[in-house]
Amino acid sequence: MSLIASNLCLKADTEYHLNDVCFEMSKGEIYTIIGRTLAGKTTLLKTIAGLIAPDSGTLNLDGRDFGRIPVWKREVAMVYQQFINYPHLSVYENVAFPLKQRGMLKTEIDNRVMKSLLQVGLEGFEERKIQALSGGQQQRVALARSLVKEANIVLLDEPLVNLDYKLREQLREEFRNIFTAKASEDAILIYSSTDPVEAMQLGGQILVMDEGRILQQGNAKAVYENPSSAKVSQITNDPAMNLFEGTVAEGKIILSPQIQFDLPRHCQELPPEKYNFGLRAAAITLDEGGFPFTIELSEISGSETFLHLKHEHVKVVGLLDSVQNFNMGETITARFDTTHLYAFATDGTLKSSPYSGMK
Repeated sequence: MSLIASNLCLKADTEYHLNDVCFEMSKGEIYTIIGRTLAGKTTLLKTIAGLIAPDSGTLNLDGRDFGRIPVWKREVAMVYQQFINYPHLSVYENVAFPLKQRGMLKTEIDNRVMKSLLQVGLEGFEERKIQALSGGQQQRVALARSLVKEANIVLLDEPLVNLDYKLREQLREEFRNIFTAKASEDAILIYSSTDPVEAMQLGGQILVMDEGRILQQGNAKAVYENPSSAKVSQITNDPAMNLFEGTVAEGKIILSPQIQFDLPRHCQELPPEKYNFGLRAAAITLDEGGFPFTIELSEISGSETFLHLKHEHVKVVGLLDSVQNFNMGETITARFDTTHLYAFATDGTLKSSPYSGMK
């Protein structure tokens, strides 16, 4: 089974919600659409579900024009950001609802409902009312209701976004196991997220989306190691990859009179000209022999510290794997681990990667 999108376009006033979207998705795979808010992720999912009709382009499922199939006849299940359940029904009744609408036999309904509740960790909650559940449990009910349909395509629109951080962390791993099992049942699972960590943890195939366009598609490892452009590098990293202008000259990278360093091995063949260089926050650390920076902001997140640093026109974010306190305006010295340096052309195109060298 394969789902193929060809040149999907949807325009509202002067803005494209979908702009020449093309992809091919196959059964047994998990696809994560990652992009910032208003990138077009929800619009694309609703187009696949049949809730929105594109202005042009086609969707084909196994050679059939999917766009011509009515919504109620599509083998599609969808989980939304909000906890969409029926508050007057029990957990069992919520999950069983789509099967009852189909007129299935009670024994078949019972078997499917119990299987779905077991998959999402809600076995024993059958008689609970929705109002008695936590936010995480309510979203599990919504997921169980999508799984119970045994649809060919399962769409999940940022299903964890409204949960607190700790619960998201917990459910991420559980959902990945559930989705892997579901994908192995010959379904196509499509998950949307704004969170790069979530996208990479789910694995599978990644589609990077921005302003209605798909900028890159590939497996999670390939997209992480070799982002096709500077924009992709920022969308797929949290915090966004540091980008700073520099010039290659005489075997060095020159960012400012005080910040210069030798070309790393994978950048040796870069022609002398201007580039935008990229480093992830983890590759910028404190070092007495480093470059001078002024601290603009210090943020503690869990067991880590993010430092927002500035030197003349160069602004970067560094990551320390410990909790440390700093004062705004304090001067420190930071080291760039250039073995992890990316080089992008001034138009954003990837020119050199620490994982695959020159492009």
